[in-house]
Amino acid sequence: MKQEFVYKYIAGLMAVNIIAASLASCSAASSASSASSASSASAAEAASNTTAAVSTLDKTDDTEATVTTLNTADGGKLSADELFTERDLTQTADLSEATDYTVSDGKTITITKAGVYHISGTASDAAIVVEASSDDKVQIVLDGVSITNADFPCLYVKQADKVFVTLVGENTLSVTGSFTTDGDTNTDGVIFSKDDLVLNGTGSLTVNSNDNGIVCKDDLKVTGGSYTVTASSKALEANDSIRIADGTFTLKAGTDGLHAENDDDDTLGYVYIGGGSFTIQAGDDGIHANSLVQIDGGSFTVSAAECIEGIYIQINGGTFALSSWDDAINAAKKSSAYATPTVEINGGDITITMSAGDTDGIDSNGNIIVNGGTINITGNSSFDYDGTAQYNGGTIIVNGEQVTAIPNQMMGGGMGGRGQMGGMGNTGGFGGHGRRG
Repeated sequence: MKQEFVYKYIAGLMAVNIIAASLASCSAASSASSASSASSASAAEAASNTTAAVSTLDKTDDTEATVTTLNTADGGKLSADELFTERDLTQTADLSEATDYTVSDGKTITITKAGVYHISGTASDAAIVVEASSDDKVQIVLDGVSITNADFPCLYVKQADKVFVTLVGENTLSVTGSFTTDGDTNTDGVIFSKDDLVLNGTGSLTVNSNDNGIVCKDDLKVTGGSYTVTASSKALEANDSIRIADGTFTLKAGTDGLHAENDDDDTLGYVYIGGGSFTIQAGDDGIHANSLVQIDGGSFTVSAAECIEGIYIQINGGTFALSSWDDAINAAKKSSAYATPTVEINGGDITITMSAGDTDGIDSNGNIIVNGGTINITGNSSFDYDGTAQYNGGTIIVNGEQVTAIPNQMMGGGMGGRGQMGGMGNTGGFGGHGRRG
């Protein structure tokens, strides 16, 4: 279902006093329990109760909050101001009432209540586990944290309403072996969250994984920070949505760089990007959604079998350098979210370089609509579509020559990349979650 919103980001919402009040209300007195050490073979086995080391860091109020300004485009299927809250966009944490922890070898810090938790230190076979109430908002400030585990997530959100991970300084989280299960849960990410997860901050996070890097079974939002993720499978994965307002991303993935897929609800499983800088190397898809991919801005350097894939791809802005050995931009029938696969380009500067062979710069199993922007394609086949093509504006250059119509390879659109096919869930229009604090 097309959402028609005109983005007007009200500057007053970013006023420091409102943000500080919002943070203070969520950082009331909190407690955290910790678990006892077990064998160094697995941090999962180190989940019995004991006391974790608590640091005595000075706590100061933030007098100036750093807030990410949203970027959105008129006519987008999604409007950014409906996707992010003020707290999502705030890059600094109020530590005045925070609880301090230092990670320790073989120990698990277990957080059971809403609040702000400041964590530092270096450890192996350790974990931070959030097991709070379903209406609790938890903010974890990673400040120079380094954790290396053999087979269990470094950060595991079992339950909460929402968890904020705010980065300060340089942080590294790694899992070197095969992940173990937690009961019926396949914990297959270095950061693994069953509930909403927000990543922000002014620091950096390096993630290394033998499987997935960051996994969220709900909505994954990133509004700031710098991320370097190396994963044998997916770098960032979410069930309901991946929403990115800003950040710097260097992603190297065996399969997909960004992957959103919901087998049960076709209105979900979408990717929204409003800004940020992305360098992605992926064995399959650079950016994959089983419903909508909407890009309003950002800088993208992507090398992948298919650089951008979804059932409806809408590009409203941004700068793109795409290198592909299959289809650089591919709209395929991944789910029933939309009746017709479509690539819609309204703006942006898109440069596509294709490998030799049966490859297409822009491939749609349905329609292609170009209303604006600049598209510069070098390759054997520039466009391939099964439905109709509309060229209403913008500039199209094919192998160095400007064209006045959208050509068609007329060999039939591809069936999508070699990534996972989407589940056939409930039929219906597209809709995003509303704002949540």
